[in-house]
Amino acid sequence: MGLLEGKCILVTGVLTDQSIAFQVARLAQEQGATVVLSSFGRTMGLTKRSAGRLPQMPAIVELDVTSTADLDALASRVSEHVPSLDGVLHSIGFAPEGALGGRFLSTSWEDVSTAVQVSAYSLKALAVAARPLLQPGSSIVGLDFDATVAWPKYDWMGVAKAAFESTARYLARDLGPEGIRVNLVAAGPIRTMAAKSIPGFDEFEGVWSTRAPLAWDLDDPVPAAKACVALMSDWFPATTGEIVHVDGGVHSQGA
Repeated sequence: MGLLEGKCILVTGVLTDQSIAFQVARLAQEQGATVVLSSFGRTMGLTKRSAGRLPQMPAIVELDVTSTADLDALASRVSEHVPSLDGVLHSIGFAPEGALGGRFLSTSWEDVSTAVQVSAYSLKALAVAARPLLQPGSSIVGLDFDATVAWPKYDWMGVAKAAFESTARYLARDLGPEGIRVNLVAAGPIRTMAAKSIPGFDEFEGVWSTRAPLAWDLDDPVPAAKACVALMSDWFPATTGEIVHVDGGVHSQGA
């Protein structure tokens, strides 16, 4: 039996097969889960193309996490394909150009609010939207990037990630009585489509190439995906509100 045998998992954020979310979907299927993907708008075509590369073609539902109508309809859309959910992967993040790249002091509230809504508040919004389908023992896992320090040019996305981490802790508090776990995986940098939109991403590459005790492959999203799948399994029944670092150990090292 696989780690997720018989479970139903909702995976957001699959764009290309280089993404951590794609590898989570692939591994979840290989470990016995039925996977449903979500996408919306112009990204739907990318999601459908990548979905065809999975071991089994999954159902794909429409979900824009900034749309109240989509969030309200999520449970009914997902229930057309699976009776309930045992796991949800949050792999959603966005900051406008003005909120990145060394513009921290000049970023407008409009850009900051977009970054926080899409990259942090959406974790709560997704959890509440999926809540009617979540079973006791189910698991919500979010993809994180270490927010304990200020990173070059990451700016308001770093602030949003700090809010994301705090949101996960409060969700763990409020959903725990229902038997729902909420954890994050703080991955090292991966050369994904999302990463390419971050100004100065090459500076992250320099940090990880010199400071990771276990070394770090910027082209390999599988280690982070394996951690997500493990957290969705029954092997972490009493772990919630946790941040699991999958970064080659960089977070543990001094400057």
